[in-house]
Amino acid sequence: MSTSKNWYVVYTRPKWEKKVSQILSGKSLVNYCPLNKVQKQWSDRKKIVMEPLFTSYVFVHASVSDHAIIRQSDGIINFVYWLGNPAIVREEEIETIRKFLNEYKLVTLEKLFVNINDNIRITSGPLMDIQGKVIEIKTRTVKVYLPTLGYQMIAEVEKSSIEILASEGLAHPLAS
Repeated sequence: MSTSKNWYVVYTRPKWEKKVSQILSGKSLVNYCPLNKVQKQWSDRKKIVMEPLFTSYVFVHASVSDHAIIRQSDGIINFVYWLGNPAIVREEEIETIRKFLNEYKLVTLEKLFVNINDNIRITSGPLMDIQGKVIEIKTRTVKVYLPTLGYQMIAEVEKSSIEILASEGLAHPLAS
């Protein structure tokens, strides 16, 4: 078994993110439940409360040998999967989330949706790093025009496998 550790995402029961984080910590498993300050309105007052930034998700830093222990923990439904394997989150992304939450108050999440004619770059699969233009959008895939070798190549690509290229040439990841 591999002893190298990666950040994984586990899917929790609704409203169990903080409790799952405590349970995993009790089992000496390093985890991260990003908490965000949110202003709540009650009938008699407003209050700032700490809520999970990602609904029903907790990040766990673990090795493959820890997966069974994690899966059997109360409140955990399963790992979040990507291409048939538990999804691995890069350390840099975890650090970015931490820095962002430390720096900014009242953070909100927003899914980024792709539009027809957006310039994109494919981020995974056999066409990785190829750039193209969105020509059609379906429920889970996008049809991308790939100008290569003077031919029109059109590929259907999972939405989660592309990022939008901004006008400055910077890439923005696309939330699925």
